[in-house]
Amino acid sequence: MWRFPGKGDRPQAAGRQYKARREQLPESYRTAVEAIERHMMHFVPTDADSDASRFEDLAGLFEQAAADGTPIREIVGQDPVKFAEAFVQSYSEGGYVPARARKQLTDAITRAAGEDTRKGDLAPSGL
Repeated sequence: MWRFPGKGDRPQAAGRQYKARREQLPESYRTAVEAIERHMMHFVPTDADSDASRFEDLAGLFEQAAADGTPIREIVGQDPVKFAEAFVQSYSEGGYVPARARKQLTDAITRAAGEDTRKGDLAPSGL
């Protein structure tokens, strides 16, 4: 189970608040946020302070987009990996992301955006 990074009661309370915000999103937006969250948790260097603000900002971005009726593709564009990497640049130094993880994020956003996910459509070359 994913835990909000940090130690002590305050980060845990912030984690519960973040999860509550995420759960209030419409299903497709929540699916997109969860996919980006998974990607960041596995492939972005972490520290408690930047993680907390990064996830809060991610929730805020998708909350505003959902309220405005902004389509998911307008938020993340056609390359969700580039979106995730650009999003985290303000919070970390970055890190290596395997091609398989890039495809997983791309496929999850495609599903969240309600687009066709036929096998092989988005597979990076060499997989």
